[in-house]
Amino acid sequence: MPYTINMRTDKEQAIKLRLKGRSYLEIKQALGIPKSTLAGWLGNIILSPDKKKKIATRSYAKSMEGLLKRNRNQTLLAKKRMVDLRNQGASEIEKLTRRDLLILGSSLYWAEGYKRPNIRNGKEVTYHAVSMTNSDPLLAKAFTKFLIEFCNVPLEKIKASLRLFSHLNESESKNFWSKTIGIPLANFQKTYYGISKSSLGKRPYNRLPYGVIQIVVADTRMFHRIMGHIEGIKKLV
Repeated sequence: MPYTINMRTDKEQAIKLRLKGRSYLEIKQALGIPKSTLAGWLGNIILSPDKKKKIATRSYAKSMEGLLKRNRNQTLLAKKRMVDLRNQGASEIEKLTRRDLLILGSSLYWAEGYKRPNIRNGKEVTYHAVSMTNSDPLLAKAFTKFLIEFCNVPLEKIKASLRLFSHLNESESKNFWSKTIGIPLANFQKTYYGISKSSLGKRPYNRLPYGVIQIVVADTRMFHRIMGHIEGIKKLV
């Protein structure tokens, strides 16, 4: 409904409120009078410095309250969008085919596997194991799946060793990794204490609750085969 002016009463009330140190917004909310009308009525009223300060203080507080409320709402909306997008992304991944597993495992090795040639006495040696070191349990599980299901590596040939911080329990860590990647405890070799400087720089120790695992298959032919997979992927990108 349009605002109907009762000039005398409304203006008097507005002036009284202004003289008490109320802001235009507060008067508008109290009387329902548009701010443009209040500006015409009250523009010539001179307030004391104390009342100006009080108005400014309340206006700032309300502005901050509104800003915080908007930020909270935006945060909630952003979280909802994140959940929706992640659910959408997850739904786009269906069952892994054999080719998917090939691309997945080879890409993981391309990114995380040990690929540099072994050098002894200044010469490259022909032997080269398949070796990957990582702290991500599911990444290690995915690579082990690739070794077993695509490369047909017998379980007993997949070896593992751990690098742990001094405060970590070796037995608990081995049990965790054994259960996660699906290889028996007998496949675990010597445990090393002390994480590399590169790992320390990327992740604080409390984000590596079970240390870092190295997965190794002593098979030079398989190493070169995986390197060939990587070269094939490079040609497609």
